Amino acid sequence: MISLRSSALRCILVLGFVAACGDNSTPPIDKPDASVPLKCDTVGETLCGDTCVSTATDPQHCGGCDTACATGDICEGAVCVAICRIGGQVVSDGAVNTANACEQCVPALSSTTWTQRADGTSCNAGQVCSAGACSPQCFIDGTFYAAGAPNPANACETCAPATSTSTWSPRASVPLLVGGTDITAQGWTTVTQAPNTLTYGTDHVRLETSTNTGARTSGQLLITRANAFDATKPVKLRVTMQVELANTHNSLDSGAAILGSFTPPFGNSTDRSQMIYLDNAAIGWADDTQSAAFPVTDGAYHVYELALDAAKVATVSIDGVAKLTRNNFTATGTIAIGDQTNDPNVDGAVRIKSVERLCP
Repeated sequence: MISLRSSALRCILVLGFVAACGDNSTPPIDKPDASVPLKCDTVGETLCGDTCVSTATDPQHCGGCDTACATGDICEGAVCVAICRIGGQVVSDGAVNTANACEQCVPALSSTTWTQRADGTSCNAGQVCSAGACSPQCFIDGTFYAAGAPNPANACETCAPATSTSTWSPRASVPLLVGGTDITAQGWTTVTQAPNTLTYGTDHVRLETSTNTGARTSGQLLITRANAFDATKPVKLRVTMQVELANTHNSLDSGAAILGSFTPPFGNSTDRSQMIYLDNAAIGWADDTQSAAFPVTDGAYHVYELALDAAKVATVSIDGVAKLTRNNFTATGTIAIGDQTNDPNVDGAVRIKSVERLCP
């Protein structure tokens, strides 16, 4: 028979065991408190709805939640930026095509192809855009001009892209004749009588006349240029020339001459009296009022300059040295160079490299 004491001890043991088992059980997990907001752990991210995003780069949340960029735009620095996607590359708005400086990204016009830049836009140094190509031209007052083209309103200004592509640039002189190039195309005409020859070298035009044996007249070859300058204003003319041959002149006649004034067809008495003759070893006025010794036919090119001031005083210089002067010089604006006469045995041969009108 089990004693009451034994039963009581058993009950205490069972209760202790149950209590010990209860200590090893897992406590319940608390549910999240909806009143506590979620937070983004990554620096620079913002919680938009239930998602952490970077408002500096996310085009759906650019600069703030739910601030979406336009289709095709990207988000940079929290700002929506228009771009082009060309050839699989992302190109910034306004970026110039590295393969063609006359094309750029203009998303408003096309986000998938390059857009041609406006005519006249500066592209490379000394160049402008023309029909989508970059070239050395000038774009002045809405018109394209090739390099070297003169200003139609002022011949002493020219298109010099290296100096300016948008304005006219001053020039030192106006070319009236360029050697080695057809003189007719440059506005010159000829006065001729056989025998004579007109030929071209690489950098010059050559004039030569001669006299047939026993002939009563000789060859004549004079090249003339109308409207070479404004006869009402001061002017400086420069002729770079080599005199190969020059027979002694006759009064008012010369086989090698420079006429600062000429009246077609042969020059009047005034033109001929103030004509500059070039003999073998001297130059002078053809009316023999003044002359100066100079080795004219020395085989070298020389620069002959005729300057006419506002008082109509003419000065003739050779290689920068004054040789002749004359008052009351009468100008017509037309000039002539070469053999002016058909007198027998008054002949010449000259090589003209250039004729220029100097600019003020």
